[in-house]
Amino acid sequence: MQKPSTISVAAGAVFMTAALLSSIPGGAQTPPSSPAQAQKEPPQGQATQQPTPPKPYKKVSVTLAPSITDPGLDALRKQLADIAARKDRAALGRLVSKDFFWDRENGNSADKNKPGIDNLATVAGLDAKDGLGWQTIADYAGEPSASAMEGQKDVACSPATPVFNEDEFKALLQSTQTDPGEWGYALRDGIEVRESAAADAKVVEKLGLQFVRVMPDPAASDAKPTALRVVAPSGKVGFIPLDSVFPLGIDQLCYKKEADGWKIAGYLGAGAATE
Repeated sequence: MQKPSTISVAAGAVFMTAALLSSIPGGAQTPPSSPAQAQKEPPQGQATQQPTPPKPYKKVSVTLAPSITDPGLDALRKQLADIAARKDRAALGRLVSKDFFWDRENGNSADKNKPGIDNLATVAGLDAKDGLGWQTIADYAGEPSASAMEGQKDVACSPATPVFNEDEFKALLQSTQTDPGEWGYALRDGIEVRESAAADAKVVEKLGLQFVRVMPDPAASDAKPTALRVVAPSGKVGFIPLDSVFPLGIDQLCYKKEADGWKIAGYLGAGAATE
């Protein structure tokens, strides 16, 4: 079993699934780098190319990595939520490790000549006039899961990464002629796929802990979506709750347990600087 490199991030499942939606106007786009960016970029609904028609597909199982639980980490998240609400940069700075890293495809992009808070501000876009940078921090604070970072002692990155068979996933993409951006992974077993977005609509199928294909909803309006349109393994098209899947490809915020408690250790992904 393998896990994807730098998948990721953070919080509010609504923001996660919105990111997934905005990444699939035909499978050609890159998903937003953060929950706040996902909120800024709502589902587009207009494809540059027509998605592959829905058809049955083989189930590819996903194992959710055990989430790290620690009272100190929970306390840090509560602090972050309060700081984000107040937009208190000085208080946030006191929670950032002096060894803050920014792990991107080309290596560590953190400027070692600057304090950790300055690097975090760049990553999250804290200086954005629309306040989305602070919303990003709030989103991460609200994400309860975190898993150990490979090769780093005492570092946990949020949200927790899923584990799956990479060869099976590649075969799934080939057999369905789809792009990775068209798939999310279920966060729980037994998700009900309904005929419409209505909460009391007829259940047509149930999902296990697996990958599920997400498709644009041609009937969607500009309003915030309430459900995701998906293709079940049987090939049936239906709707599932927004908070029931995560996409691959969003960034992670990492924490480290230091001598004086948990700190924000770094960031995995592109960050807001590339917007």
